[in-house]
Amino acid sequence: MKNIRNFCIIAHIDHGKSTLADRMLEMTQTISERKMQDQALDDMDLERERGITIKAHAIQLDYHQDGVDYVFNLIDTPGHVDFSYEVSRAIGACEGALLLVDATQGVQAQTISNLYLALEQDLEIIPVLNKIDMPSAMVDDVAEEVLDLLGCELEEILYASGKTGEGLDGVFKAVVDRIPPPEGDPEAPLQAMIFDSLFDKYRGVIAYYRVLNGQIKKNDQIKFFNAGGEYQANEIGILKMDQMPQQVISAGNVGYVITGIKESKEVKVGDTITLRDNPCDEAIQGFEEVKPMVFAGLFPIDNDDFEDLRDALGKLQLNDASLVFQPETSVALGFGFRCGFLGMLHLEIIQERLEREFDQNVLTTVPNVGYFAYTKKGVELEINTPNDLPDPTKMDHVKEPYIRAQIITKPEFIGGIIKLCMDKRGILKNQTYLTETRLEMTFELPLAEIVFDFYDRLKTISKGYASFDYQPLDYRSSDLVKLDILLNGEPVDAFSSLIHRTKAESFGRRLCKRLKEILPKQQFRIIIQASIGAKVIARETISALRKDVTAKCYGGDISRKRKLLEKQKAGKKKMREVGNVKVPQKAFLDVLKLD
Repeated sequence: MKNIRNFCIIAHIDHGKSTLADRMLEMTQTISERKMQDQALDDMDLERERGITIKAHAIQLDYHQDGVDYVFNLIDTPGHVDFSYEVSRAIGACEGALLLVDATQGVQAQTISNLYLALEQDLEIIPVLNKIDMPSAMVDDVAEEVLDLLGCELEEILYASGKTGEGLDGVFKAVVDRIPPPEGDPEAPLQAMIFDSLFDKYRGVIAYYRVLNGQIKKNDQIKFFNAGGEYQANEIGILKMDQMPQQVISAGNVGYVITGIKESKEVKVGDTITLRDNPCDEAIQGFEEVKPMVFAGLFPIDNDDFEDLRDALGKLQLNDASLVFQPETSVALGFGFRCGFLGMLHLEIIQERLEREFDQNVLTTVPNVGYFAYTKKGVELEINTPNDLPDPTKMDHVKEPYIRAQIITKPEFIGGIIKLCMDKRGILKNQTYLTETRLEMTFELPLAEIVFDFYDRLKTISKGYASFDYQPLDYRSSDLVKLDILLNGEPVDAFSSLIHRTKAESFGRRLCKRLKEILPKQQFRIIIQASIGAKVIARETISALRKDVTAKCYGGDISRKRKLLEKQKAGKKKMREVGNVKVPQKAFLDVLKLD
């Protein structure tokens, strides 16, 4: 055990985590030159296309130093704020972390956020300045920022380049010298924590775990402590570029287990694996349940695909424990699922993965956040969809979630950022200069206001120089109303949204205008209305398609034409009474892009 080191790489998005991991794989010859490609650990095409890491990836490296063979269990983590749950899971399986800071960008919001996650778990932090080979690298300035952040000594900071491999020997040496070996008793009853899992269509559920105490052997009868299921460990092994079967995995090490489980709900990330005949006394603590921030409905385009979509979401949930879902029905869209996501990027990624990995094309309703409504009798109701909101006559007040947002930027963009946050009902709480050219601003904002376009607008205002991170804060009373969209007097529940009263009118007008552009013309007139309760606040009309019924009348008395027009008018009236407005799927997708 004294030769094992478990560590992860944490950083802000785009600071070079995956590139550094690539060089580590090359230098330890874990991957052959023939198989080497950029972002080698990222196994989704989606990750390479977007240049981001979506999933944390675990891999074992063999390293030789001063005549001693060491085993490194490395986890490469995502950087985007929407995937911070992946980072927290990776940190739970490690004793140390490489804190990567881009020498051209400096300390950014997610750097600080991920650092705090690691410090909470008492991890040994090794600061590494990356991209020192870049012409625009500000090595001395960024080193000062890191010193202020960590309060460490200057000689503790390492300098490296993930691209060229420069300085990597020093990083490996620091991992051996500064990260403590895992503690644990190989003779104690088995106690292993599941930190990730995935579904293989041939072999079932594969669980990744870190053994804290005891050891797991091939063909052992194992038990999941919280879920309660008992299984045989058909195959166990370590995680190289491919899975490598072993006979035994002992305390301090990281591995995988295949038991032939086909039901995804039987394996829970954060659960404890123990032996059936010699169980441990208690489960491993400290793994928090994920709290979704954004909710949206996912509906199959064809209702016959409902069960396939349920299976696909179940398998995705194995691979992404932050996804939560439950069945729901919609008058307009039929049967589907109400899903919880960590943010808008997370929602986009899940949609793409459903399409690519499971051939599931889905419709998405307007995303919203979770609220709490209180009736006049004092009953608390959890509100995840606008349709859950009780009747306004019975409702006392609604509470909405607030977040604490950290924005790190250059001083010249202060005015624009404050205006953006004030427009979003934000409160400026603090402003601190980190250096002469960088300052940190702290705002309290309603979560609902940052869900759609906040991040994009922040990047535009700051010309890409602002970094953004947030943590949930609390729930506060707010004047929220339910905005309904009516087509010819019939509400379309998929377009309903909860919105602050001051913004309801402008949002309703924009929505009606957008729907007028999107909805196809029918043989009858379509009236689009936005309403709050019984009060209509915006209206647009799509005129009917008109056939020229008088085209066949060449001359003759005017009464012939009038008779035909009267007949057409009566037909249109009847059609308006019985005709249904079909909303195309494009309309639901385009409404999401309403800026």
